[in-house]
Amino acid sequence: MKNKQNFGFWMLITVAVLLGILLLVGQTVSLFAYELTVSWGLQESVDEITDVGIAFAKGFAFADTVFYLPLLIAGIIGLIKRTTWGRYAMLATLGITVYWPMVNLFAIWSGKDVMNLLPEKYVSFSIILSLFTIYGLWGIWYLYKYQKE
Repeated sequence: MKNKQNFGFWMLITVAVLLGILLLVGQTVSLFAYELTVSWGLQESVDEITDVGIAFAKGFAFADTVFYLPLLIAGIIGLIKRTTWGRYAMLATLGITVYWPMVNLFAIWSGKDVMNLLPEKYVSFSIILSLFTIYGLWGIWYLYKYQKE
């Protein structure tokens, strides 16, 4: 990637690092101390999403910890080193970054009658999850556009 693309490149990396920290704190920690992440506002309580929701949240947390987070770290390191494998790792990560917010947005919409989320969570989740989706789509476009540089 040429020097003139530094802003987009570093924006991609910076958001990826922040996402990695969020995954580590919100998802990995929830595997060992779920109620702690609920108290931090990073997970939902059983009162909000039921025991089945907790099971799915922990399933996502496990997959994020053993697959998504390592792939994200590989993508960050590989892009900084300007490697082909780094581009592929980041593209795979960005695909996941588009996928999981869409799953959650649809689950929130389709489960609105059975979940007991606070009204402000519907608004904040819609905004935050949409931003993650946009970031993922933009990142895929960015890496495709500048793949030969």
